Amino acid sequence: MTGIEAILEFHTGGQPMSDRKWCRMSLAKIADCLAGRLDIRVSATTVGRLLEDWGYSLKANRKCLSSGASPHRDVQFGIIGGLRNQFAAAGDPIISVDTKKKELIGPFRNPGRRWCRTAPKVNDHDFRSEALAIASPYGIYDVLRNSGMLVVGTSADTPEFAVNAIDTWWQRDGRKHYPDARRLLLLADSGGSNGARPRAFKRFLQEKIADAHGLTVTVAHYPSGASKWNPIEHRMFSEITKTWAGHPLETLDILLRFAENTATTTGLRVTACLDQRQYQKGISVSDKEISSLDISRPDQLGKWNYVIAPRVAPEALIPTAHGTSRCSRQPRPSAVKV
Repeated sequence: MTGIEAILEFHTGGQPMSDRKWCRMSLAKIADCLAGRLDIRVSATTVGRLLEDWGYSLKANRKCLSSGASPHRDVQFGIIGGLRNQFAAAGDPIISVDTKKKELIGPFRNPGRRWCRTAPKVNDHDFRSEALAIASPYGIYDVLRNSGMLVVGTSADTPEFAVNAIDTWWQRDGRKHYPDARRLLLLADSGGSNGARPRAFKRFLQEKIADAHGLTVTVAHYPSGASKWNPIEHRMFSEITKTWAGHPLETLDILLRFAENTATTTGLRVTACLDQRQYQKGISVSDKEISSLDISRPDQLGKWNYVIAPRVAPEALIPTAHGTSRCSRQPRPSAVKV
């Protein structure tokens, strides 16, 4: 066994059924060991050439190991596809929702490049403490109309914030384009503020969407690890990112204007608004509150699919001066309990 092979004996890994090998020592450290232990003085470059001769090569990590997809993944995609076809055929609204990456507001680097005479100067470090605000952009994408709304919050990304953003979309845009709609299909990821598990998300959907507007809300969550199939990701968020690429988001107004300037040749249009309300984290929903919600679940994959019906008959809702709705009589009891 040569000197370098002896040094690498306990620092080498590889695949038993192939010739691929790797070591956990750098070339400089191997050269130092050769000089210190065996008095063989070679450069790191020479060590690299020797390693290549022996089947080693310079490699980076590859994301190829899966933690295991849910066995119900394909079934859920089939359920979502069926719901989308059903709602589209009836002309009922289908929205895809999610929270976009938080953005530091101030003179901070924004990835990307743009044509300009002088590169904008930004801070050399992205310290959150130096930001004017930390924006939480929540998106609502109207699948049938290829349009979206970005509600930018400056507080915590909570289920209440998510549902308020959906409520804002319905009052400003949704009910104008779907005046006769009595139901809504909502597509969301299985995690985050609009995930399948948070009870608060279901509670606020019941109170602020189903009860307030007389809408029956059908919710379908994409399985874990499948968020890239959520339409808002590749239809709206990616286009907004392209619009402001390379532009420092120095103020909230700049962020909103970039979002509103997002458009594509296929017809995408985006509106944006600011939500400066403060939201409380960690709101707990008791078993009693959950049992009062009018939620029904199918026999198949009820953890990802459920329907929230209004506890108020549609004719009992009357418009208010602010464009919302209120109940003119006592709510009816829940028909289905969770």
